Amino acid sequence: MTATDLDDEPGAAADGMDDRDAREGDPHDTGTPTVEDRSAVRSLLRLWPYLKPVRVRFFSAALVAVVASCLGLVVPLVLKWIVDGPVAARDTSGVWLGGALLLGVGIAEAALFGLRRWLVARPLASVEASMRAELYAHLQRLPVAFHDSWASGQLLSRATTDLQLLRMFLAFPLTFLLVNGTTILVGCVIMFVQDWMLGLVVLAPLVPLGVLCSYFETRYFVAARRAQDQIGDLTTVVEEAVLGIRIVKGFGRHKSQARAFRALSERLLGTEIRKARLLAGIWAFIMTLPELALGAALVLGTIQVAQGGLSAGTLVAFLSTALALRWPVESLGFLLAMSNESATASDRFFEVMDEAVPADAEVGDDASDPAPRLPPSSRADLPGTPGAGLRPASSIAGPAQNAHGMRFEGVTFRYADAPPGAQPILDGVDLHIRPGETMALVGATGSGKTTLTALVPRLHEATGGRITLDGVDVRALPRADLRSRVAVAFEDPTLFSATVRENVLMGAEHADEQALHRALRVAQADGFVAALPDGVDTEVGEQGLSLSGGQRQRLALARAVVGTPRFLVLDDPLSALDVHTEAAVEAALREVLATTTALVVAHRPSTVLLADRVALLSGGRVTAVGTHHELLHGTPEYASLMSGEGGRHDTDASSEGSLTA
Repeated sequence: MTATDLDDEPGAAADGMDDRDAREGDPHDTGTPTVEDRSAVRSLLRLWPYLKPVRVRFFSAALVAVVASCLGLVVPLVLKWIVDGPVAARDTSGVWLGGALLLGVGIAEAALFGLRRWLVARPLASVEASMRAELYAHLQRLPVAFHDSWASGQLLSRATTDLQLLRMFLAFPLTFLLVNGTTILVGCVIMFVQDWMLGLVVLAPLVPLGVLCSYFETRYFVAARRAQDQIGDLTTVVEEAVLGIRIVKGFGRHKSQARAFRALSERLLGTEIRKARLLAGIWAFIMTLPELALGAALVLGTIQVAQGGLSAGTLVAFLSTALALRWPVESLGFLLAMSNESATASDRFFEVMDEAVPADAEVGDDASDPAPRLPPSSRADLPGTPGAGLRPASSIAGPAQNAHGMRFEGVTFRYADAPPGAQPILDGVDLHIRPGETMALVGATGSGKTTLTALVPRLHEATGGRITLDGVDVRALPRADLRSRVAVAFEDPTLFSATVRENVLMGAEHADEQALHRALRVAQADGFVAALPDGVDTEVGEQGLSLSGGQRQRLALARAVVGTPRFLVLDDPLSALDVHTEAAVEAALREVLATTTALVVAHRPSTVLLADRVALLSGGRVTAVGTHHELLHGTPEYASLMSGEGGRHDTDASSEGSLTA
């Protein structure tokens, strides 16, 4: 089926979203927390450490709001005095006095609520800012494996939408749950003082309302969590579409992408409608039951006034108090809904914050284990075998006292989500790169070359064996120290929305102007950078997409070499360059490689020729080490890789000649 066919097929893209919908809102397929193991109160209490620094102003605001709300309950008492006093006695001056009292109470109540808003506005904005800053810092410290397993949109929605929701909760629902609860309690006392029988009639709906609210909270939690996770999924789709707009347009996939977005939007719409139905249902009951009770109290109270058992002023005060409690009672559904959404936002926030951050100087349990060696059957030094005369892979580690340079000793690696019993990506890698030596790492696609390079700066943690730099286990080095010694450049160059200067100097924060221009010259980037509108101060745009692939790769290379690192790890750093630029970069790069210990992933002979020696990675192990020419003539697998023949091990004279030229 062609791209056009798929675009014209209704629902084709939407079908691909079924798995996303099948989840109960989970951001990374680990399952939504069930109602049984989740408590909204417990989730919200986890916010206390962030609220604690502003607790004085927060509780002051809550106290002011309680006073303002309770002040409103003075109005029924003033009305009782007016009706039973000046009105009954036909005293017009008393009526005017009562009116002035009511006006004063209203002004005081409005002023107190304004003061409450002023007290909480700035502190709660700072709480949101501190939570966002802490989340961002935590994300920067989490290992690459965490980011590999989480959708970026899910993380983005937690840092924006969820934190905004939590700030709104702290500013309004949390305060008014306390305020309205206190108001209802004080109002009930006032009603019981006026007439306890009418008070019982008005309070009769409390029991069924409590049961309904509990049922509502259980159902609303599931819908709220699903909606928030679907927002994260939607954010991911938008982000991917924006970053991949060239692919979308290049393959004419705008229709299918639009359908995919529409499918997620409709799914989110359905969830939001379900939330609205739940809220409408609970609100209908919360409004109807108190109204029925109030109507019954009005009838009974009127009968009592007619029979002389109750004064008109008392009935007015009682009904006014009951009416004043309508909003606190009716708002319970709205406040419970916001509290549940905020509790799920808190859960989502702490799902990320609870992820463990590796310690700076963590040493694995296997650091002291003997490093496993390659079995004799894999050695290439046996007489009559291909590669005879080359250094055997099992002896690469050398004597124990020769610990300088970069050394891999029995290194194994398996991804955390790999199925049980699956073959490790790396299975006992032994390799020694001598001080000042450049080692090229060659292997078939999927052999683990990039994974091995990622273990050096501890972007991933080795699951067995150890890696040493000048005799020191990388796990014994603080991460900041390790990454100041090791510079990296990846095949896929990542640039940030910053200037050329800022992007390059990420490799060495304190490098001077001379080091910056030297790095640009080594990467052969000085020419095109000088031609940019503002030179090194030119903004390169998001992901550096305003530059070509080769330009981005050269800036990434400049970033790696700007700090003259002790160790250099390059993952096919010249793959996007044309032949002439590649030759110029290689010539300049040789000067840098002469003064550092380097591991270079290579796919082309031109890159391999930069190295002093070459290591062949196959089957998760280093199976041969030697110079390019030694491996080319003695190892058929290496010759096949360099000739581009894939699985063929026989090379003809013409291809071999081109490799040795």
